[in-house]
Amino acid sequence: MSTLIRVAYIMALLPLPAAAQQALPTPSKIAAVERGLTPAVVLSGMPAPRRTIEAEMRRLNVPGVSVAVLHGGVVDWSKGYGVTRAGGTPITPVTLFQAGSISKAITALAALRLVQQQRLTLDGDVNVQLRGWKLPTPPGEHVTLRELLLHTAGTTVHGFPGYASGVVVPSVDDVLAGRVPANTKPVVVDTKPGTIWRYSGGGYTVIQKLIGDVTGRPFAHVLRDEVLHPAGMMRSIFAQPLDAVSLTTAAWPHDGAGKPVPGGPHTYPELAAAGLWSTPTDLLRYAIAVRDSARGKKHTILEQPVATEMLTPGKGGWGLGLEVHPTPADRAFAHGGSNEGYENFLVAYTGSGDGVAVMTNGAQGGELGSEITRSVAAAYGWPSYHSIERASIPIPAATRAQLIGDYAIPELGSFSITGDGSGLAISLKEGVSEPLYASAPDTYFILSTDLLLRVGRREPKITGQFVMGSFEWPFVKDTDIKP
Repeated sequence: MSTLIRVAYIMALLPLPAAAQQALPTPSKIAAVERGLTPAVVLSGMPAPRRTIEAEMRRLNVPGVSVAVLHGGVVDWSKGYGVTRAGGTPITPVTLFQAGSISKAITALAALRLVQQQRLTLDGDVNVQLRGWKLPTPPGEHVTLRELLLHTAGTTVHGFPGYASGVVVPSVDDVLAGRVPANTKPVVVDTKPGTIWRYSGGGYTVIQKLIGDVTGRPFAHVLRDEVLHPAGMMRSIFAQPLDAVSLTTAAWPHDGAGKPVPGGPHTYPELAAAGLWSTPTDLLRYAIAVRDSARGKKHTILEQPVATEMLTPGKGGWGLGLEVHPTPADRAFAHGGSNEGYENFLVAYTGSGDGVAVMTNGAQGGELGSEITRSVAAAYGWPSYHSIERASIPIPAATRAQLIGDYAIPELGSFSITGDGSGLAISLKEGVSEPLYASAPDTYFILSTDLLLRVGRREPKITGQFVMGSFEWPFVKDTDIKP
């Protein structure tokens, strides 16, 4: 199961105060970041382990990672580590990666540009501007662009697996209709719009069609002209698949064991949700454009009032296309991205102008990206993104035996709990497990991310919730594994 843990990595904002630190020369800060990786959670009474980027790349089977750091509103440094693939070229600051769902943040900026130009309406019925295919909605209801951007439209389809090399790729209309050769269900509205927050790649695919319909131009061209080039993201492109020449030097995707994804990068016709190729430096240029707009600078992509709306958190702590976290001293905006064999993260502050973008070509890169983010936070004295402490208690033998088994999370996947000596281990990704600790008789945690497992009912089947901040995902025990 990967979807839940990916969400955990992109939403793990830990707003703990950080002591002010004296400015260091850039080489010293780079070294501090490279040697200062810590887990999301540390055990009370135990020193926080300090790890290096290279050691964590080996442990997590991530062949390559690229990092760019923003300081005071300008890119302070960027650096690549590892290789694009076995026998491939070294990762450099200009190596392209699939950005995954960070594509949504770029799409949101383009959609708001079109709202500013009065070509899209933020609060009108999207079906009025959609041509051909219409978004199926409950009788008497309608969906707005604002709701799609906020993930409150009630649209289905959480994310997209992409299409492996050699597989027929559907059109966007096929994807929206859930029609062969699409490999996902139809995008529909199954809850009252505006009532709940639920992440939906399907909703952003509606936005993709909407942008194409109102402009009469290919989505990729609109994004290039409205966002990528104005923001200076000259190496970024919405292209699925990437052209053969660029692909020779791009980062190749790898699974959790570090093995190349067969056939290379998956193809994502869902460009708005997952179709961007980019670099960390280009992602920071996007962050600079958003920050400059919010601060009312001249000649920016958005006018200040529109940018303010974009960065105003609503349900779930999300703004219009970005996760937004006000802190006592600053405001952070962020987005994560996960495609098959790629894991990425972007965060920046509107006040200080600090931030970081991390892109990896390994399925366990989400954990690495979180560790690097915390290391940057410590080196630059950020007000958030720091490890937290939790106390653990022993797990009784009877409870241990009862919890061992396979579990299902509706619409998100599955996970398993196994014995680990006298304790327990949990596997949230295929072939990858880590210790599971107890903080209370019915509450369990891991160290790689700030995620709690709360057991509710134990008979006739164990049920409970994964809890992360204000979000909960129910689970149920499925098939027992013999200890």
